[in-house]
Amino acid sequence: MRHLSVPPDFHSFPFVLKACAQLRALSIAQALHSQAFKFGFVSDLFVFNSLVHVYSVSGGVSDAYRVFDESSHKDVVTYNALIDGFVKAGDIAQARKLFDEMPLRDSVSWATLVAGYAQTNQCKEAIEIFNQMIEFNFRPDNFALVCALSACAQLGELEQGKKIHHYVERNRIRVDSFLATGLVDMYAKCGCIETAIEIFHSSPDKNYFTWNAMLFGLAMHGHGQLSLEYFSTMIEAGVKPDGVTFLGVLVGCSHSGLVLEARKLFDEMEAIYKIPRELKHYGCMADLLGRAGLIREAMEMIKRMPVGGDVFVWSALLGGCRIHGDVEIAEEAAKHVMELKPEDGGVYSVMAHVYANVERWEDYAKIRRSADANKWVKKNAGCSLIQLNGILHEFVAGESLHPQTDEIYFALNGIVNHQLEAC
Repeated sequence: MRHLSVPPDFHSFPFVLKACAQLRALSIAQALHSQAFKFGFVSDLFVFNSLVHVYSVSGGVSDAYRVFDESSHKDVVTYNALIDGFVKAGDIAQARKLFDEMPLRDSVSWATLVAGYAQTNQCKEAIEIFNQMIEFNFRPDNFALVCALSACAQLGELEQGKKIHHYVERNRIRVDSFLATGLVDMYAKCGCIETAIEIFHSSPDKNYFTWNAMLFGLAMHGHGQLSLEYFSTMIEAGVKPDGVTFLGVLVGCSHSGLVLEARKLFDEMEAIYKIPRELKHYGCMADLLGRAGLIREAMEMIKRMPVGGDVFVWSALLGGCRIHGDVEIAEEAAKHVMELKPEDGGVYSVMAHVYANVERWEDYAKIRRSADANKWVKKNAGCSLIQLNGILHEFVAGESLHPQTDEIYFALNGIVNHQLEAC
């Protein structure tokens, strides 16, 4: 068109900029930006919004903000495009700042912010924004619903997840494969495996994401044999598995001690299904073999890996050594973990436990001194969550910030005293 000297108009630029956005062609978008400026169309709202959008999704969020800041003609689409750009760049603080400055918001504005918080693991904030969205009568789409469900799953917020499910049913929202996957994942991770199974079977529109969520749910709750049955049904239904599918089934086998079945699946991954093994699959097998006491076999597998083991593979092997007391291999595994992640304080605790079990007290004292002397070592405090009457309680080892701390320790001391009297 330009080669033939046909002049573009304000309709031309939005279409070609949209094409650039789909291709993530930032350099071409910049050239088109200069063309739009030359022909005097930058001030057109549709061209302006297209420029903000293409810069936002193509990794040029700072350029998007510059374009945004230079214009006084902004609408909700402009704000949404830039908020989405900051979310994709991981700058949720700037996305929230823009959201708060918006003169008008729509459902897309709310949904984008919910997604941003969920994707950056700020799950409490994601749920809070989702609840405000409902409170202000903005109807969430399936994307916002799934992001909120994902936040509930990560926090174990079962009651909040149920409220979202009831909202879906009350408003007769169609449960497509995307939403079905979110519901299955949430109920499974919150411990309601029967409800997850019920939703899974009631959904006519399942894809491999839905199957994977179901397989992981079964694996998490120790239903290894059942996860194998679902895997077979998945194959029979013509759904092609991927690496995540095999990881889920291998985790199920690991938690149920199904060594023979796991070996078979591990071999079939590449031989039959042409799915390359990744470090996470090797880590799962190392964990399974270690739990089963097959420490030497796990070690041989790691040595045969096409790439060196990562911290998760060696940590899984170390965990098996701790259970079964293999000091020699534990020392080698610990050495690799310390090299790969020197700040990990957990490896020192595991090795101290290994040495204590075989009464090697000099080595026990030495590893403890090493942990204390190494200023880079981080000791992560244990943390647990429990939901009671719809309220999520968080406990961190050694802290006393819970509002019912005095009552908790009073009850705990009573239990201890009762046990002492019984002895």
